[in-house]
Amino acid sequence: MSTAKFITFEGVDGAGKSTHLDWFANVLRQRGIDLLVTREPGGTQLGERLREILLNQPMHAETEALLMFAARREHVEQVIRPALQRGTWVISDRFSDASFAYQGGGRGVPVAKLEQLEQWVHGDIQPDLTLLFDIPIEIARQRLSNNASLDRFEQEQGEFFERVRQAYLSRAAKTPHRFAVIHAEKSMDEVKQDLAKIVASL
Repeated sequence: MSTAKFITFEGVDGAGKSTHLDWFANVLRQRGIDLLVTREPGGTQLGERLREILLNQPMHAETEALLMFAARREHVEQVIRPALQRGTWVISDRFSDASFAYQGGGRGVPVAKLEQLEQWVHGDIQPDLTLLFDIPIEIARQRLSNNASLDRFEQEQGEFFERVRQAYLSRAAKTPHRFAVIHAEKSMDEVKQDLAKIVASL
């Protein structure tokens, strides 16, 4: 594998990670970094079709987890691995940490099952850096209330998102060398200042 970096953005819906991802990517491009921006679920033709199903079709929690990792398998093999091998940095809006948070913490799928899927699908590839946008759930919910069209994840209740948040924080605590926790309740300018420091460290 080349020295290209694999960076992921994570957080509950409403944390603002997607808003800041484009800014972060543009700053890296301005520094001469060749990079690719992608997302999960999605990133490939099949992945985008699975995204439509996952965001809109009710299903069993384990079916949801399996489909997430099926889309991820295509994503890794078609997009992420080839880009890293040719020296292109990859920034992904969500990756496997989202499955541990949403399907594990939120839905209650056993972590052991998710760990098996993770090892099977991308045992040799992990993010070099994960930016976790952490935010009190009541603020995240307030931000989402301005959105007229919510998918089935965004429509979940506050208790669900609190479980998701705690699962994210637990995962970050277990692998602190990989995670940078961003306090996303701050203003956009303050968050950008925090992100700028991370860019400088890269």
